[in-house]
Amino acid sequence: MSRRLVVSSLASVSVLLMGCYTLEPITGPSPAPGSRVAFSVNDVGRVALGGSMGPEIDQVEGTLIQRDNGDYFLGVNSVTLLRGGVQVWKGEQVHIKNEYFSTIYERKLSKPRTIALAAATAGAIVLIASQNLLGAGDVGSAERPRSDSGATSRSPVIHLTLWSFALPRLSPIGRP
Repeated sequence: MSRRLVVSSLASVSVLLMGCYTLEPITGPSPAPGSRVAFSVNDVGRVALGGSMGPEIDQVEGTLIQRDNGDYFLGVNSVTLLRGGVQVWKGEQVHIKNEYFSTIYERKLSKPRTIALAAATAGAIVLIASQNLLGAGDVGSAERPRSDSGATSRSPVIHLTLWSFALPRLSPIGRP
């Protein structure tokens, strides 16, 4: 299998696995435990949850652990704030009462968005492959005759810096 085919296959599979998700309001029965859900927190909920989660909560998203008599136990993944910004959590469990939220949403796969993302990725892969940017090079370059004119032929070199950061100097062990 060629290198191009492997790269394009892996990229396509990763895009399809990633997908695009949306939050849709739940109108029917309550979601099952293990579902990804989000709660739009109301003023009562902001006051009640403010001490443990912060005073400006707009939405709480996570995995539903259990539902008991209208109360929800949630493993929180993120908290969206009223004035913008998102706090990332690591699954800490929170008890959310029915009177703390106005709307509950379920996270669902958006097929149109996922198909559009996959098509755009496939198009980008085809564009890159057609431009010989995957390292295949120009096969005919080794067969070109060299001139005796003394002129050199140079190709431009492009340097891309993705990340640049300084590391702190560490003192040797045992020395201040």
